[in-house]
Amino acid sequence: MTVDGWLIAGIVVGLLSTIICWTAAVLKKKPNDITILALAGVELLILVYAAASLVRLAAGASLAGEAWEFWGYILTAAALPIAGFYWAMMERTFWSNYVMGAVGVTVVVMMARMAQIWYGTGIPVHSLQQGIGQ
Repeated sequence: MTVDGWLIAGIVVGLLSTIICWTAAVLKKKPNDITILALAGVELLILVYAAASLVRLAAGASLAGEAWEFWGYILTAAALPIAGFYWAMMERTFWSNYVMGAVGVTVVVMMARMAQIWYGTGIPVHSLQQGIGQ
């Protein structure tokens, strides 16, 4: 896997958000400004990453994988913090912090997959299909 600055930033922001939210949950704290701002940091990272990806593509860079898959990951990753925030506002218990914490670690995994799609370091689908037929 190719590790670039975006993936490193995603790992730092995502895991920091997860640690903050899960620590609050373990301490039985309800969602508060700190946990919600940690979640907002994940959302901001994804939005900036999407904008930077558009600029990179407009400047002539190309995706090694499928564009629909890459943008699907971007849209899903951008929707997760919104869903986590909505959950936290609807259920104001410490359990919501676990949900918000799961968003951070999930976005880290999704950013790793987006890096694979961008640089072409994942397993091609046709390789999997050939292995099944043997």
